[in-house]
Amino acid sequence: MVPSDENGRMIPTELERLIMERKTRGHIPFFVCCTSGTTVLGAFDPINAIADICKKYGMWLHVDAAWGGGLLLSRKYRHPRLTGIERADSVTWNPHKLMGALLQCSTIHFKEDGLLMSCNQMSADYLFMQDKLYDIRYDTGDKVIQCGRHNDIFKLWLQWRGKGDDGFEKHMDRLMELSEYMVKRIKEQPDKFYLIMEPEMVNVSFWYIPKRLRNVPHSAQREQELGKMCPVLKARMMQEGTLMVGYQPDDRRPNFFRNIISSAAVTQEDVDFLLNEMDRLGNDL
Repeated sequence: MVPSDENGRMIPTELERLIMERKTRGHIPFFVCCTSGTTVLGAFDPINAIADICKKYGMWLHVDAAWGGGLLLSRKYRHPRLTGIERADSVTWNPHKLMGALLQCSTIHFKEDGLLMSCNQMSADYLFMQDKLYDIRYDTGDKVIQCGRHNDIFKLWLQWRGKGDDGFEKHMDRLMELSEYMVKRIKEQPDKFYLIMEPEMVNVSFWYIPKRLRNVPHSAQREQELGKMCPVLKARMMQEGTLMVGYQPDDRRPNFFRNIISSAAVTQEDVDFLLNEMDRLGNDL
């Protein structure tokens, strides 16, 4: 694994250091996967800097944009998060995540035309007739290892026809603006909430601070106490039936809450309710 910075982004100098280290051992590094929208922190790796390194060493660059790829449709938010994605050799993107398509809807995109066919084609003409009415290049069965599968792309096509580029852009912008609103509300209540970092996406990571710890200076020991309370507060949410907010640790911190806003139905009033309800349920912890 390539080390990341405190915000969860890959460090390009560390990537190059590891490549050179492996090459001196006689290994052949050939593939780099960077992430555009990590699952927990919503971090975006610096694609251009990583692409420069991949070009220098002749390595394949894959961008996992399963979570953050939808921001490509927002002129306001696509840069600098996804700047350089056009330099990738391959990209994954899951419209069923941020875009709101129905499960399952996952896509993979390759720069080199015909690559999947050359890798996976079995030339099973008894399955894939060559004299069909339509262009047989649209047959996916001979391009992928699964052969038969659901026509998952149709739901995205239908959704795109209904919403259009403008509709998707408005959806992306609204999700980001709601997340920014949540960050603003957290900062307005520093006695009750501690924002872990400025989010790059809709992942808002924070601790809830119960009454007994509000006058305690922030420290590693305090973080441990806040982390212990996350499962207890989550259990209270579930028992009350009012909230469902995920929590998890990372390699630098104990448990913290990670709120995701990806639904078109969410409002600012919902964000206010979430924070108020967390305080109501956790005040005495």
